[in-house]
Amino acid sequence: MDYHLKCTLCGAEYDAKDVRYVCPKHGDDGILDTIFDYKQIAGKTSPKKISDSRDFSIWRYAELLPLEDPSKSAPPLQVGWTPMYRSTTLGKQLGLSNLYFKDDGRNPTASFKDRASAVVVAKARELGVDIITTASTGNAGAALAGLAAAAKMPAVIFVPETAPQAKIAQLLIFGSRVMLVKGNYDQAVALCLAASKEFGWYCRNTAYNPYTVEGKKTASFEICEQLILTPTLSLEGRGRKGEGWGAPDRIFVSVGDGNIISGLWKGLRDLAALGWIDKIPKLMGIQAEGSAACYNAWKAGTEKITAVNAVTVADSISADIPLDGVRAVRAVRETGGAYLTVSDDEILAAIPELARGEAIFAEPAASTAYAGLKKAVKQGLVKSDETIVCMITGNGLKDIKSAMQVAGEGIHIEPTLEAVKAFKL
Repeated sequence: MDYHLKCTLCGAEYDAKDVRYVCPKHGDDGILDTIFDYKQIAGKTSPKKISDSRDFSIWRYAELLPLEDPSKSAPPLQVGWTPMYRSTTLGKQLGLSNLYFKDDGRNPTASFKDRASAVVVAKARELGVDIITTASTGNAGAALAGLAAAAKMPAVIFVPETAPQAKIAQLLIFGSRVMLVKGNYDQAVALCLAASKEFGWYCRNTAYNPYTVEGKKTASFEICEQLILTPTLSLEGRGRKGEGWGAPDRIFVSVGDGNIISGLWKGLRDLAALGWIDKIPKLMGIQAEGSAACYNAWKAGTEKITAVNAVTVADSISADIPLDGVRAVRAVRETGGAYLTVSDDEILAAIPELARGEAIFAEPAASTAYAGLKKAVKQGLVKSDETIVCMITGNGLKDIKSAMQVAGEGIHIEPTLEAVKAFKL
């Protein structure tokens, strides 16, 4: 695979063999993009070849990933190719005729973050490193713990001690060494970086490692391919002969540190460069009101990310200073999308709406995207006939405490049929 790395700040380019993480000129702020030889990719694969594949995982896109041989380095878990459903209920309620939900809570450790960890673990195996580490609010750590376990690679995870117990349980059960940090996510990130430099561990940290976004971009590939392959979806005819895939008009996604929306944008740009889609969807970034650094920068018309004191029920998108904030702002601005913020009450209310309307159980960070879609409809930002994909980034079992706040109470009864008859359904 012919590729190199390019600084998103100054444009300096580097051989991937010479630079492992960030631009030497800008330190931790110098996030690197992976730049491919698209002619080389087009000579090896095509939409038809990929769509004929029986590998229903992110590795069906191996020719579009910065790895030498995923068949040797990829950890043996099925990551990706998560289902995308056409809305049966909520779309009608919102007046949207072409609404789809992409449920990444169906990944092995129940979140979108498995995509990044799969590619980073594969890269770590290629590099021959001994120990891999990351900082996380829970999901990225769980993803790394699971993928590292599959690859039989030791992992050290730094996580705030306030993370939901379900996420901490995942870290521990997969056998990772778990460091419960008496501080917030940003402090866990700083400590992880310091430890990785001190001990020579391979660092998966969001954005700092350029390959996290490469794993996350595979969701865009799936969205555009699934819009063609699934008979019930709306883009009839386009790409049926193998000349390309379909692209929605908008993708709604929750935003915390910014790496997921940056990944979606990278995947869409790859597909556009290859000529496999005829447009790039508008990216709609949704942030919690209590963690809105990217929204603030976008609203102010700047790329300067100012730290906030992040407080939100959606722990997975809680970040004082988004690690991939600059690209996250660019992703929305350059696709003609928008940022919106939603309250914690709106986030929590969206959980049972998704579950009862579409049978999708979302954690707060995931339901944030749907809460933002509702607000966008109310504000007249979307048209009724637009094709819209709403990303569900994590399963509700990740945070039972939040779900129970809005689930309602069960009915306590005596163990008799008469007691059941007393309650009418």
